[in-house]
Amino acid sequence: MDSTGLKVFGAGEWQETKHGKASRRRSWRKLHLGLDLETGQIECSELTTDDIGDPSAVPGLLDQTEEPVRRFLADGAYDGTATRNEITQRFADVEIIIRPPKTAVAGPEAEINPTARDLDVSGALLPGHVAMGLGSP
Repeated sequence: MDSTGLKVFGAGEWQETKHGKASRRRSWRKLHLGLDLETGQIECSELTTDDIGDPSAVPGLLDQTEEPVRRFLADGAYDGTATRNEITQRFADVEIIIRPPKTAVAGPEAEINPTARDLDVSGALLPGHVAMGLGSP
């Protein structure tokens, strides 16, 4: 799962071209996509305003999936307990691979009872993570 920004062209762009005056507002949208890793087919998509964070789009994207998700891959923008909980509540035995951002910190019980996210944050990555470029050995 990932997202990308899309710039919306409209009357403002036309005015800038015709009159040489920069438009005050630039309109952006965010396109969130979920792919089937085996087929490369887009399984879910959502177009949101640019102020919608990636984790907020996850429930709507997962609602669109017809088959159970076996592996969920995403970048650090999707990191967080809420995203992981949403995925595990919907799909049994799902492998979640989300590279935490550099600023991520482990949860309060990480030393006693670490979650999968805590292990990812601490650098105890699974062998598959290294193979996919999601961490260093």
